[in-house]
Amino acid sequence: MPSNTNPTVRRRRLGLELRRLRESKNMTAEQVAKRLLVSQSKISRLENGRRSISPRDVRDLCGVYEIDDDRVVDSLMQMARESRQQGWWYAFKDVPYSVYIGLEDDASSLRVYEPQLITGLLQTPEYAEAVVRGGAPESTEEEVSKRVEVRIRRQGRLGEQTNPNTGEIKEAIRLWVVLDEACLRRVVGGRRVMREQMEHLAEQARLPHVTVQVLPFGVGAHAGLAGQYAILEFAELADSSVVYIEGVTSDLYLEKPHEVQKYSLMYEHLRAQSLNPEESLQRIQDAAKEYAR
Repeated sequence: MPSNTNPTVRRRRLGLELRRLRESKNMTAEQVAKRLLVSQSKISRLENGRRSISPRDVRDLCGVYEIDDDRVVDSLMQMARESRQQGWWYAFKDVPYSVYIGLEDDASSLRVYEPQLITGLLQTPEYAEAVVRGGAPESTEEEVSKRVEVRIRRQGRLGEQTNPNTGEIKEAIRLWVVLDEACLRRVVGGRRVMREQMEHLAEQARLPHVTVQVLPFGVGAHAGLAGQYAILEFAELADSSVVYIEGVTSDLYLEKPHEVQKYSLMYEHLRAQSLNPEESLQRIQDAAKEYAR
């Protein structure tokens, strides 16, 4: 099994492997839970990667599944140990979307549709601060500062990164963003902040691995009316694509192939209905000039 120190992705991959082992024995999660005297929800959370898993959990599950190959058991237990390591985002406690950050940190490509705001990876610090303050008006100054810092640090994925432990180079994420024209017109933080945000957006849109398209008002009804979503894809074949939908109190992660396919098809419709990248860049630059006046 390939090495990967990202705890979120590692935990997710381990969960998928444990589910495969259970299904190979034709056992239900309820049956496994009864054997181990635990709740069925615990087994489900372990398999979907939403709960930290200990080497002891792995050992107990391997016993239920009658895995007698010590190499397989040792490999799974090592994955469990690595999955309990902490990513950089764990230093910022109470970040509401830490699971998503873990996935984004390891994704090779990201397709985003945003109907209201400039997507987080392309925000300026002042724009990000205005978004956080507006979206969570009861937040303290410390909480606002923390969320903005996390958002800006995430933007490191737009460039190459070197793993300080292994020296391995992680390529910049391939980012494709479809922005509703409302994202350009909604004044967040004031006209100066918006001018700087538009100029920054135009600069980022010129990067070879970043594509920005604007979905104009004139399109009318379109495939993105249901709201914002992101599709994450990974370099490792063992890691299936994930659709992320942000919620107010909880987030939704869709991983079933037919669900991912449906959202991917919707995204292709959005891209087709949007201005092409050159026209979109011009629309962004025009918006920057309007805010400068």
